[in-house]
Amino acid sequence: MFRTILFPTDGSKQTEGALETALDVASQYGATVHALYVVNTAGIATADPDSRRQIVETFENRSDDAVEAVAEAAAEAGVDCTTAVARGAPADEILDYAEDEGIDLVVMGTHGRTGLGRFLLGSVAERVARHSTMPVMLVRSGAREERA
Repeated sequence: MFRTILFPTDGSKQTEGALETALDVASQYGATVHALYVVNTAGIATADPDSRRQIVETFENRSDDAVEAVAEAAAEAGVDCTTAVARGAPADEILDYAEDEGIDLVVMGTHGRTGLGRFLLGSVAERVARHSTMPVMLVRSGAREERA
């Protein structure tokens, strides 16, 4: 049923439960996991081009570590993995990648923000779930620990 699974990551510890879920599903279906990190260039508002370039470079360095960590976890689980880095608005880039690559399922973590924090920061996961043409599985941060 699922041949390709997209796992968008920001490299945070909050996404670990979602990664475990993505790898479990991929293992069950023999699917390939696509690890995607989006450098949020749309969220960088600075008038100084040098500062903007330094911020983007910092995120790009973090991106390599984040997708490599997913690739290593996938290898340990015996799951094929492809890595990619994109630049732009995260939700838009995730949706574009999913469409371009013919992704069957998107598995992503949520940070569990509610109220004012969610209003002010928005939710990439919520936007992806609302606008995706393929199934999206959202895994709340800490959900696995809460069930144990």
